[in-house]
Amino acid sequence: MSLISKYSKYLPYLYFIAITIYWFTSVNKSQGLTAYPILLFAIPFLWQLIKPNKNLNFTLGITFVCLSSYMILAYISEMLNLISISSATKQLMLYGGVFFILNFFMALWIIKNSLNKRF
Repeated sequence: MSLISKYSKYLPYLYFIAITIYWFTSVNKSQGLTAYPILLFAIPFLWQLIKPNKNLNFTLGITFVCLSSYMILAYISEMLNLISISSATKQLMLYGGVFFILNFFMALWIIKNSLNKRF
């Protein structure tokens, strides 16, 4: 159990790196070389895994809480404006909602990690 609690603080960073890699591969299939700047988004999270920094950690957490909050509000407003939706759209909206909620909780977890005395 102590092994899980020891490495659980790295989960949000690995999550955001995985999301960046997924985003890169999906854009790379359709647009080719223009997808490579997307990989730059993973650098701060990779840096946090290699050499943790409290200031960078807090900045990443606050930034992604704000972005995730905005995405959740946009998701809710889009859900309320749809009148008739197909089953494929419902499934896409379900995945989008899970993605936005996970982003929000992972960003909160990053802030929690930065508020701890020892990182």
